[in-house]
Amino acid sequence: MSSGIRALLLFVPIIVAGGFAALYTPPPAGNELAGRNEIKLAGLPPLPDWTRDQLPDFTGYRDVTEKKVAFFNFLYPRIVLANSRVLIERRYLQYLAAQDTLSDRERKWLDAQARRLRVEGETGSKQQFAGLLHKLDVIPPSLILAQAANESAWGTSRFARNGNNLFGQWCFSKGCGLVPLGRVEGASHEVAKFASPYGSVQSYIDNLNRHPTYRKLRDIRAESNATLPSGIALAAGLAGYSERGMDYVEEIRHMIHYNNLSWYDRQFAGTLESADTAALLSLASAQQEKALLPGSVTEGEG
Repeated sequence: MSSGIRALLLFVPIIVAGGFAALYTPPPAGNELAGRNEIKLAGLPPLPDWTRDQLPDFTGYRDVTEKKVAFFNFLYPRIVLANSRVLIERRYLQYLAAQDTLSDRERKWLDAQARRLRVEGETGSKQQFAGLLHKLDVIPPSLILAQAANESAWGTSRFARNGNNLFGQWCFSKGCGLVPLGRVEGASHEVAKFASPYGSVQSYIDNLNRHPTYRKLRDIRAESNATLPSGIALAAGLAGYSERGMDYVEEIRHMIHYNNLSWYDRQFAGTLESADTAALLSLASAQQEKALLPGSVTEGEG
């Protein structure tokens, strides 16, 4: 295992707890949400302006490889940003778990996370911390890229173009999204609309981290002995994502392999290899999306 992968797999452990607490503090009560799903915390930087950018037009590419590279280069910075913000929250959670006592503000933060991630247990209990640590974690870039490409037809589907929805997420309130053209009579679901593709990425990560259907995915991640499993390994937990079941899982795995998407996992690991708290906060607020791109791009085979 490379040192970069090992650094990521340890989830950037706390080195100086006191210094981290100074950088990252929960917000006043009653100010829980920022955007669609993200809990707002005083130490979590505001989202940069580029996260509001709309999806580019991927329909005009004639060269398939060029379209793939453009698609991956657009999404990868958003994946790094979203995952880095999850890691900041995870690090703060680890810090709280090591404390003998918790302030009212810290307890409110824990309860807000528990509601969002559907975790049971008394506030500050071992059960609650264990449940939160099981769910509040990153998703490998390779898996996100493969599913986004698959579900959005490389950013060209109706739901991607008109709703910034790259993963086929559903919603169930009338008017919350776009009505599928083939929806059966009596069904009420819609395909969710997002203000930006970043919102879709963030919601997707949140969905895999909390929905009961993806418990196996989270179990695989947790059983990896403090290492981050590959997207190919985590794909085993996606059988419930599609009615195609394991055929869908194998298709996602094939896309990861065929397009060399594990390379992006290694790039992400390298970015975090020596990242202290300040560096992680810098990643989570990068003002230029190109600052989060890999140093070079390895094109896939097809």
